[in-house]
Amino acid sequence: MPTISTVSAALMVCSAVSLAQPPPAITEYSIPTSSSRPSGITLGPDGALWFTEDNGNKVGRITTAGVVTEYPIPTASSGPGAIALGADGALWFIEQNGNKIGRITTAGVFTEYPLPTVFSNPDGIAAGPDGALWFTELITNKIGRITTAGTITEYPSVSFNDPSFITAGPDGALWFTAFIGGIGRITTGGAVIQYAVPNGATNGITTGPDGALWFTETNGSNIGRITTAGTITEYSIPTSSCIPFGIATGPDGALWFTEFAGNKIGRVTTGGVFAEYLLPTAISNPSAITLGPDGALWFTEQNANKIGRVGLPGPSGTPAPASIWLTLIGLTCAGFYAARRGRVHRVGS
Repeated sequence: MPTISTVSAALMVCSAVSLAQPPPAITEYSIPTSSSRPSGITLGPDGALWFTEDNGNKVGRITTAGVVTEYPIPTASSGPGAIALGADGALWFIEQNGNKIGRITTAGVFTEYPLPTVFSNPDGIAAGPDGALWFTELITNKIGRITTAGTITEYPSVSFNDPSFITAGPDGALWFTAFIGGIGRITTGGAVIQYAVPNGATNGITTGPDGALWFTETNGSNIGRITTAGTITEYSIPTSSCIPFGIATGPDGALWFTEFAGNKIGRVTTGGVFAEYLLPTAISNPSAITLGPDGALWFTEQNANKIGRVGLPGPSGTPAPASIWLTLIGLTCAGFYAARRGRVHRVGS
């Protein structure tokens, strides 16, 4: 006969196992164009995900059911990358090689806008609070702004080298990363403040559920957090040298990110607790990531030539509730629940 302490310990173990969240379901969808090298991805106004194809020189659309449509970009070898939804309901994207900002409607109609500075190498793009699109210029170290009518303004006051990704912050400003330097903030009036990051080489950036900006650090394999006051905290990812890339806020209140070299999707809570999930396809090189309309995280796999989906447990991608129905069939807890085997109990409220 087991002792009371043994039974208590067993009950605690069984409860912990029962209440643990199951791992997310990962699904991958192949892109029709071979070796297309999918890059940026964002949610469109039509409930589909829109992505760019760097090698394929196309903009793609994928429904939540996995149906893919592709649209060839007018400029050859344009090098499309980051993509964002504009205030006009169109998708706006950067053309690194074409040195342009591109626009595509949900009907597949393109417009392209050449940048004033040659060889600027645009990199990141995001919708601003002023209704314009804001973008970075990697080589010329500028931040650009383009209205939905196509009027472009450039701000040359970036001292960090290689400004990369950009996002709208909770403070009405735009926040951007830099491959060499740290994190920058630019107001819609063009005033720039910059913050050095200990490990440098920052990449993806997003606004977190806690009102701070969260970003990836490719050199240090860290996830960073910066408040709007400029206070920086860094959290080390369990997998070293994983090259964290894109980052997005999930419906569960956590930050989800890609590990380009680690071949994983990572999750970190606002308290710095990590979980990592290996992708089905080896050496897939996951890069950009965004939240879909179905509550799942959608991401691009550059080397695998696929679009991936991380479905969170629970309805509509939300975590399963703390109150879980259990059928105690005596597996892990055999012997302790023998008298109650087959009965259903409700755990939690």
